[in-house]
Amino acid sequence: MSDTLKLPDFALEAIDLRKTYAGSAKAPPKEALRGIDLKIPRGSIFGLLGPNGAGKSTFINVFAGLVKKTSGTVRTWGIDIDKDSRAARAAIGIVPQEINMDVFFTPYETLELIAGFYGVPKAERRTEELLEAVGLMDKRDAYVRQLSGGMKRRLLVAKAMVHAPPVLVLDEPTAGVDIELRRQLWEYVRELHARGTTIVLTTHYLEEAQELCDQIAIIDQGQVVACEPKEQLLKRMDKKTLVIEPVEALNAVPGELSEYEAEIREDGALAITYRYGQQSVADMIEKFRASGGRIDDLRTEEPDLEDVFLALTYNRQD
Repeated sequence: MSDTLKLPDFALEAIDLRKTYAGSAKAPPKEALRGIDLKIPRGSIFGLLGPNGAGKSTFINVFAGLVKKTSGTVRTWGIDIDKDSRAARAAIGIVPQEINMDVFFTPYETLELIAGFYGVPKAERRTEELLEAVGLMDKRDAYVRQLSGGMKRRLLVAKAMVHAPPVLVLDEPTAGVDIELRRQLWEYVRELHARGTTIVLTTHYLEEAQELCDQIAIIDQGQVVACEPKEQLLKRMDKKTLVIEPVEALNAVPGELSEYEAEIREDGALAITYRYGQQSVADMIEKFRASGGRIDDLRTEEPDLEDVFLALTYNRQD
């Protein structure tokens, strides 16, 4: 393959990226990004997670050209934004949190207008294809003000894709969207990914990130505190939970299990949290039976992304 056709290894790159917002008479300067080093692989579905105020939106807006970085190197699709900002912005499509579009245009007119802004020739525009893909073909000639909130969010996705960018950033795309529309949106996102689009997702719905993403970074207080393949990140939590459903309801944790981290759940099940490889499930079951308990059913529960997220971000100090 020639150099001109060679694809970059990384869809987005940030090297020692810093952003400090200027202070005022009432507030000191705010350091939003504190030396972010992050490389998002081409072809991935990448989750960018963090609590409110962690710096996720600032990070995304630097790539979108909406926020000017204080220092550091930023590349989109291998293009340095300082050297060719126009080409860098053309390589990315961003679906923002806020619904921002002219309510007096129709969906069809909206996409045609945005395609014109990007210089997409009329013969290469995919307006009807995009409307069909996001389930808005039957609303193509309705005014945007007549669309529901979920429809407007799907139109935002179509807007971000009019110029066929190789990178699509979804910033909280399903906030306020009902379950059915969320499912349709993710089906379309998976289709885009299958065609080669790199997807970057920020969401507060951690179960979405766990289901969709193959790699996840967690940002907290302007710094990357984790960036790993999803399976590796989940293995950070070395705790599991043994759940025993007793034949007879329990009023308290049996004394024989007092050495363990155990509790009675609302449904009457006994939940024992233990460290994998350090404590024996067989011993727990034996001690439960020694207490006189009889087992109706039992299962083990693995930690999920929410457990990892809380462990990495909860009560971190500046």
